Amino acid sequence: MTAVGHAGRAAELAGWAAALRPGDLPDRVVALARSQVLSQLAAIRTGLTHPLGRRLVSAFGEPLQGDPARSAAVLAGLGSWLNLDDTAYAGHLSNSTVATPLAYARARGLDGAAFLTAVVAANECAARVTAAATLGPFRGQTAAHTSLVGGVAGRLHCAGAPAATWTHALGLALTMPPWTLTHGFLSGDARVLSALTPVRAAMDACDAAEAGLTAAADVLEHPEGFLARFAVVPLPEAVAAGLGRRWHTDTLSFKVRPGGPGVDTAVDCALRLRRELPDADFGEGVEEVLVETSRYTTYVGRLADQHGHGPDTPASVLPLSVPYAVATALLTGDLSVADFTEPAVRDPRRWALAARVRLVEDPGMTDDLLASAAPFGAAVRQAGGRAVGWLASFAGRDAARRTAAAPPEETFEAATKHTGSRVTVRWGQGRTATARRDVPIGAAGEETRARHGELVREKFRKAGGPDEAAALCARLEELSAGELAALAEGALGGV
Repeated sequence: MTAVGHAGRAAELAGWAAALRPGDLPDRVVALARSQVLSQLAAIRTGLTHPLGRRLVSAFGEPLQGDPARSAAVLAGLGSWLNLDDTAYAGHLSNSTVATPLAYARARGLDGAAFLTAVVAANECAARVTAAATLGPFRGQTAAHTSLVGGVAGRLHCAGAPAATWTHALGLALTMPPWTLTHGFLSGDARVLSALTPVRAAMDACDAAEAGLTAAADVLEHPEGFLARFAVVPLPEAVAAGLGRRWHTDTLSFKVRPGGPGVDTAVDCALRLRRELPDADFGEGVEEVLVETSRYTTYVGRLADQHGHGPDTPASVLPLSVPYAVATALLTGDLSVADFTEPAVRDPRRWALAARVRLVEDPGMTDDLLASAAPFGAAVRQAGGRAVGWLASFAGRDAARRTAAAPPEETFEAATKHTGSRVTVRWGQGRTATARRDVPIGAAGEETRARHGELVREKFRKAGGPDEAAALCARLEELSAGELAALAEGALGGV
């Protein structure tokens, strides 16, 4: 089977990913992928406990079922929409890059090393295509093509498919990619399908390619191809830049609690204030809660506000609401999935305090955001002068001028994700208390590189995950096929 047209970026990426083997993975990448798997299993367990998760299972079946294609889609859907899924530069990877290999490794009787390698291969493919389009209209979970590519790569690596099949499957998938409508994404329950739908499409593309259907090998970079439509500043060079050296898995950020972009540090600060001031009145006595943060968080906040503020806010919007999340953290000392369903969402005290939360941009935090690798600073550096117009439209002309030109990163070993916040609580008679955090707990950075295993084990434990499953995941690359099957069953059982 030969690709249609000349060899393109997809073929280059496919050739590398199809040949990836366990011995090619650096130890630090293996360790991060282990944590990624356990973290996503926690997200899937959590999704199963929510009413929308149970409806998803009613519609599409159990997460572990006989049909691996359907299993992959259900696993993707359950782990995605509460914003407990892990992110990277670039994209929300784990919904497809963990879910699909988990379903297919189980179905094909693969061992832990083969499964883990498929996860990393899928990470690298999905992150690179997402990075190539990240200076565009879609961000985070609205970039459904992340799951499209991750699903293809995760399945075909488990199958040991030749590179030509990968090229055609990627080309077929990216010829008709999902285009997310923001209004629908933030209204009703459509968001619960934001990863499930592209993973299902990815499985169809794999079936078609395995049956001999062909695709344009240059579908990514062609003037009328994917990047031309999905990027304002296309970066086709990002697709294969530094293969085997510039590991996007190094940029993983682990979600330790529910919440959308930029919510994390604001909640980290709120919880710190709650701990440090156990006797303070965080209810009616509070006059204002000021959240100073980057342009990214204020942008998402404005989107969320357009779709409701109060007890009837759609479940898809609540995890994006900084005021609700901060108010909940200050009043209860926690933020969990239970806070995004009844009766918590109808607590009038939360909404009364949320109404006194005010978001403002801190230009320095916007600069820090753009200087870090994730969520899109690395793309800005790779684009160079091409990014100036996009930067001005996103962050304003002043920020575009302040962003210093710098060369792209050679590696992501020291990657960071700065989505900082400063939270100031003001009471009467001039009393104030302030906390600041620049990198969220669990996000890419030096602290997370040192303790990501500990963080995700605690996340899994809070989701009700059994210690036996966590212990198996700690030596994932050593597991036999039987032990890997036991890990999947144990991690997702009893919900």
